[in-house]
Amino acid sequence: MAKLNKDSLFKAAKLSSETLMDKTTRVVREIRDTEAEERQDKTSRLRKTRLERDAALRADAPAPSPKKKRK
Repeated sequence: MAKLNKDSLFKAAKLSSETLMDKTTRVVREIRDTEAEERQDKTSRLRKTRLERDAALRADAPAPSPKKKRK
């Protein structure tokens, strides 16, 4: 019979590779993060364009004439 000691009796469990659930979770998080970055970039770009357009419209608009006071 083989001699029992701590090395032969308690074998270290192999570190299993990524489980299917872990892999799915990782992929979903990557997709979600990528989409969030794209959405943030698009929002920033559209906001910048809108602010530039609004500034141009304000610059082109004539100043309102002052109203006369009633006595």
